[in-house]
Amino acid sequence: MKILFISDVYFPRINGVSTSIRTFVKQMQDMGHTVHLIAPEYGIKTEDEAWIKRIPARSIYFDPEDKLMKYGVALDNLISLRKEKYDIIHIHTPFVAHYLGLKLAHLLDVPCVETYHTFFEDYLHHYLPFIPKGIAKSIARQISRRQCNAVDAIVAPSQPMLDVLRQYGVKSKAEVVPTGLQAHSFAKADGAAFRAKYGIAADRPMGLFVGRVAFEKNIGFLLQMWVDLIKKQPNALLVVAGEGPAEASLHALSKELNLEDNIKFIGYLDRNTELNACYQSADVFVFSSLSETQGLVLLEAMAQATPVVAIAELGTKSILIEGEGALIAPHDQVIFADKVYALLSDQARRDALGKAAYQYAKARWTDKAQAERMIHFYTDVTTSI
Repeated sequence: MKILFISDVYFPRINGVSTSIRTFVKQMQDMGHTVHLIAPEYGIKTEDEAWIKRIPARSIYFDPEDKLMKYGVALDNLISLRKEKYDIIHIHTPFVAHYLGLKLAHLLDVPCVETYHTFFEDYLHHYLPFIPKGIAKSIARQISRRQCNAVDAIVAPSQPMLDVLRQYGVKSKAEVVPTGLQAHSFAKADGAAFRAKYGIAADRPMGLFVGRVAFEKNIGFLLQMWVDLIKKQPNALLVVAGEGPAEASLHALSKELNLEDNIKFIGYLDRNTELNACYQSADVFVFSSLSETQGLVLLEAMAQATPVVAIAELGTKSILIEGEGALIAPHDQVIFADKVYALLSDQARRDALGKAAYQYAKARWTDKAQAERMIHFYTDVTTSI
């Protein structure tokens, strides 16, 4: 097949959408399919530009990490896009990419599918704080319903996310296709060297969060939870790997909670050179987001045999199974801290759960299987419309 992806984000902008696109594209290309991507220009070249059409973009005042593509400039490529004779268009984000994808699908006379990557109901009010939370949620639901019903088919990263969309009134054809783990997620890494590089003692109990440092990730809960944890394990360290708009707030909260000796913010890590070692260096991976449509970082941690303590909410429900590499905690900082302590204080239990985590991720979450499911869905869409 010949497939055109369109997204408002892609590397060097690091987030789950970028990771998902790269994961699916690599597998689809390996399977013999042709995939092209329309994405914003960031002024920085990435390693795999040959299949990407970069569009000039402007900054967004409330989220400087992101860019908005110039719609008219993108449409100027219509003649060259028509020559490609695409079989299907796949939209990955709901901003300029959504409307551009719809327009191109009409002009090129091909079906259009869209992945609902982000739970905007729990996201929008963080970035438009001048709108009351209840109104922001209502707006997010209305926009999501309208956009999802405008395309030929929807891809949801998890069944709970698809259930939410159906509750919104989304009627479009739909399929659940999660993002799988790339082979390099299972590659052996040197956690000891990672600790040495960042000045973390080899025997210091260490928890880890990896992800965008954004308000919707509920990282403040982890800091509050860590206060309870260090009552039992005073030298426990929480490492936060990532960057984002909540950084200043979390640094302030860390100081307010007197956690400055128990928390380390280390920024973004290179996925190809450092991320695996970061996961491998941790004794436990902690995650408290309530708005994930999937939660790929949980699986990445498991692929490095790092046990997980997390809240099973929305998309993470489709990943987390008690005892299969994870302990599931409620949204209660005391109980969550107790579960983390149970692992930090018992190496045998921690090692057993880490081994189970690796086996679970390897057996059920490879990228090849998910890419095959996506291609099958494309075929179904193109033959039924």
